[in-house]
Amino acid sequence: MEILSGLSQSEIEKITTELNASKFRARQIHNWIYLKSVSSIDEMTDLSLKFREELKKVATVSAVKIKVKQVSSDGTIKYLLEYPDGECVETVLMRFDNRANLTACVSSQVGCAVNCTFCATGKRGFIRNLDYKEIIEQVLTIQRDTGLKVTNVVFMGQGEPLLNLDNVLRAMQIFNEDFQIGARRLTISTSGIIPQINRLAELDMQSTLAISLHAPNHDIRQRLMPIENKYGMDELKNALKNYVDKTGRRITIEYLLIKDLNDTVESAKQLAYYLHDLKCNINLIPYNPTEKNDYKRSPNDRIMKFKYLLEHSGKKVTVRLERGGDIDAACGQLRGRM
Repeated sequence: MEILSGLSQSEIEKITTELNASKFRARQIHNWIYLKSVSSIDEMTDLSLKFREELKKVATVSAVKIKVKQVSSDGTIKYLLEYPDGECVETVLMRFDNRANLTACVSSQVGCAVNCTFCATGKRGFIRNLDYKEIIEQVLTIQRDTGLKVTNVVFMGQGEPLLNLDNVLRAMQIFNEDFQIGARRLTISTSGIIPQINRLAELDMQSTLAISLHAPNHDIRQRLMPIENKYGMDELKNALKNYVDKTGRRITIEYLLIKDLNDTVESAKQLAYYLHDLKCNINLIPYNPTEKNDYKRSPNDRIMKFKYLLEHSGKKVTVRLERGGDIDAACGQLRGRM
């Protein structure tokens, strides 16, 4: 049984040709899947009843199930999705009251091998990569369930996107071409897999690259992120400068603020020095509590002082608007299990 979600129009044409139908039928099916987000062939009402019955014998729209759905008090929705092999991931729809943007935070892997100490996902370890169809099914599920059109996609859910880059790139192509989401509304976040950052630099894409830095120096980053032992901050800085030189695009630096660990005045000064010659914006993220660590959230006054010190260095700095903390849907809280 063919799964239609994730197929290009030319791939759908192969199915319609086998059913002795025209290429126009393939275009209709394609639009129903990506632009109208139907959940069944029966909903494709501009196809004849006879053709729909024939199509149902060889294809289905999706095999992904919503296992759990949680809605936050701020409107954020978190889904636990189950794939046919029984593995599950979480994906999140974030809505902002004063913006038209609807942002899907998608996962790229089941589990994660990077094992950052502040992140719930890494506690599961790495289980497997998601293929590109499984990635786009996350956005399709959101659209089918809500009736809303996702406008932005961020690869900031479970897993390290650059350790599954081929599937991530294919998914991004589909988001851009089939969902008609602009390339600049697609963001890949990485802990710093340097060879793949260099590969992205050569591809010269219009999407945004976000770096999960989270520390002002080697010692603190090593404590927070074991990936520092393989790809250190000095080598990472060189890769980021190469990326900017090749693409001309500004990088987003993500920095999680943890009380008394990386939120001090000295940390702000060290971070400003590290980033002083890099074309970047800085996104500060208040820490969200997870199981199995003793980290605490920075007080708001310390967050704002940290922001001020970085702005004084000439960088554009934002504090991430928190969404979904009450349903464990915020940064670092996704686990992919009940």
